[in-house]
Amino acid sequence: MTSLAQAQRVVVKIGSALVVDQANASPRAGWLAGIAADIKVLRNRGVDVIVVSSGAIALARPVLGLSRKRLKLEEKQAAAAVGQIQLAQAWSLALSAVGLTAAQLLLTPDDTEDRRRYLNARATLETLLGLGCIPVINENDTVATAEIRFGDNDRLAARVAEMVGADQLILLSDIDGLYTADPRRDPLATHIPVVEALTPEIEAMGGEPPPGYSSGGMRTKLVAARIATQAGCAMAIAIGNKPHPLADLENGARCTWFLPAPEGRNARKRWIAGSLSPLGVFTVDAGAARALAAGKSLLPAGVRAVRGAFARGDAVTIEGPDGTALAKGLSAYASDDAQRIAGHRSERIESILGWRGRDEIVHRDDLVLL
Repeated sequence: MTSLAQAQRVVVKIGSALVVDQANASPRAGWLAGIAADIKVLRNRGVDVIVVSSGAIALARPVLGLSRKRLKLEEKQAAAAVGQIQLAQAWSLALSAVGLTAAQLLLTPDDTEDRRRYLNARATLETLLGLGCIPVINENDTVATAEIRFGDNDRLAARVAEMVGADQLILLSDIDGLYTADPRRDPLATHIPVVEALTPEIEAMGGEPPPGYSSGGMRTKLVAARIATQAGCAMAIAIGNKPHPLADLENGARCTWFLPAPEGRNARKRWIAGSLSPLGVFTVDAGAARALAAGKSLLPAGVRAVRGAFARGDAVTIEGPDGTALAKGLSAYASDDAQRIAGHRSERIESILGWRGRDEIVHRDDLVLL
């Protein structure tokens, strides 16, 4: 996974310094046009692309007269409220120029850690990707507090990559990867092209954040690398200040690739299997049991009985016709709704419930066989 050409689903993180011209605090329209063209190329060959973009606060500074480097929390929140409109408009214009539709999402740590909000956010992202949109995500700084916030979009991007099962996370930066020391200070610093594992020695190479409006730095990128690689996602740190940074990366531009942990893809499955107590039971018919064994999702039509009281996102046990426990998973519906749609085809969900949820009552990504 050390080439963008291998990706099927990519999260691209872009910092303020790339999006915003710091001389006049306006969007860098030319640069945005270039990366939008890169994204179009990826979409044309079927790659899902999600953008995590900073820049809202930087765009709002001159409008609000906030010239100090360090702002109070309430000033950051006010600036985010103003600048997010400009940031979304800049991305919408750039992507629409190449025939793509931008969609804005604002997330907080709770949205990636609370199970129900996590499921809601993931379902929204999956739907947007299925409709061919390019989700553009930023931290919801207008409501995040000092204690409950990411504080940088490197970690947010890693959580998003984990959430959607991305196979690659690309952090576009002002540096072309990880070095043994800060190359701006140490002329003997050596570039590291591939990191196979995040050892203490590698993590010790994180430095201080760069000057300017950026809140990141190599330290937060290494934290993001740990989150992403443990989820089975490869990560690259690549130079971003070029007209076509993604095309350059695909064509072999120097960067640092962090390889996914071999067990990463199974970590969430282990969490579902071992860490969550089931609050309900689905009894399924023989056809559904065979479908589960073949790696398929559980559809409402295959459910013959629902027991227990549970909410959407809670763990349930799935039993075969003879009562044998077959699988464990996260229900896409609360118990009352699950009972109403059990035994019915997915296209009838809306007429039964009055709203349309997922076609699957337990999606295969949220299911582990026992």
